[in-house]
Amino acid sequence: MPTPTARVTRAEHSSIRVMFDLAERHDGDLVRLEVGEPDFDTPEHVVDAAARAARAGETHYTSNAGLPACRRAISDVLATEYDVQYDPDEIVVTVGGMEALHLAVLSTVGPGEELLVPGPTWPNYETQAILAGGSLREVPMPAASDFDLEADRVIDAMSDETGAVVLTTPSNPTGRVFDPEECRAVVEAAADHGAYVIADEVYLGLTYDREPTGIAAYTDHPDHVLTVGSCSKAYAMTGWRLGWLAGDRHLLECVLAVRESTTACASSVAQHAAIAALTGPQEPFEEMRREFRRRRDLVVDRVEGIDGLSCPRPEGAFYAYLDPGTDDESLPLAKYLLTEHGVVLAPGDGFGDATPGRLRLSFANSIDRLEEGFDRIEAGLAQY
Repeated sequence: MPTPTARVTRAEHSSIRVMFDLAERHDGDLVRLEVGEPDFDTPEHVVDAAARAARAGETHYTSNAGLPACRRAISDVLATEYDVQYDPDEIVVTVGGMEALHLAVLSTVGPGEELLVPGPTWPNYETQAILAGGSLREVPMPAASDFDLEADRVIDAMSDETGAVVLTTPSNPTGRVFDPEECRAVVEAAADHGAYVIADEVYLGLTYDREPTGIAAYTDHPDHVLTVGSCSKAYAMTGWRLGWLAGDRHLLECVLAVRESTTACASSVAQHAAIAALTGPQEPFEEMRREFRRRRDLVVDRVEGIDGLSCPRPEGAFYAYLDPGTDDESLPLAKYLLTEHGVVLAPGDGFGDATPGRLRLSFANSIDRLEEGFDRIEAGLAQY
């Protein structure tokens, strides 16, 4: 029987998915805090715009780059909200931020080259590097500084084999928002090495303690930055699969040639939904952000109140990276909390090699369920 290629067989399911699948098979009441997905429905005016577009026959292929109106809406939001300047023809509308990241890595990391990522980090980057024929190199950030970006560590890891560096801010899994000067230093060094920085900013609209600004705005080398964004998180549109890749025109021309043989284009209906989300009433999204900030504050208070538990203060996204004070592997602990105490968290071991024992908590759940979840975590850790 034929065997799959090495690139495919090297890809692994993340520990997040392992816990999700265990929870799906579990009977009884569970507090689900493992998945990073807003618990809000897409606002009605966005759904209505998509329905109108579908009924009007806007159900055909678009250009590979996406509808001009959608690219213009993205360009305007990047400029007004995040101080990042991209012309519409420097933007490709993608099937979620996931495709944008895949295309960015595929375009910048060649066979035998490295994708550098500060750790702890989102696990899917490794698969994307493998599919490009390269490899992922995690550069651990120190727990003592709550995993804030230290540019010198990343710069010291750069070499002739560096194809790209991914900077994820706000961070998944820590919720940290990286310091602008540290980001600037990484971009400058990458430019010196002829490499790109892939700015994964899908959570940028969920920044709580400062004004959100894109990495491309920090540097004199914006041509070395590829910006990835999405409607999924800040606009509660995960299922619409609508994201974007913005950057150098020449690279994007290569991206568009690849897309002809993969997805061709993002959903036409989803693009109309994105236009409505980006240009229409913002009150539903602002209310959602206020609620996430309120949940963040609750998480900080509850963590401080549990003996032996700590985490970096989440400055963005909707994650808390819990340290229960053990060096044990986190998957057994996560399974124990699920089976014995009915609370589901993502094991920190799945976010890199530098953080054994950590647990990622998603506060994309109601205040009541978060309170119940922390009660179960507190009881579980006391007995573990």
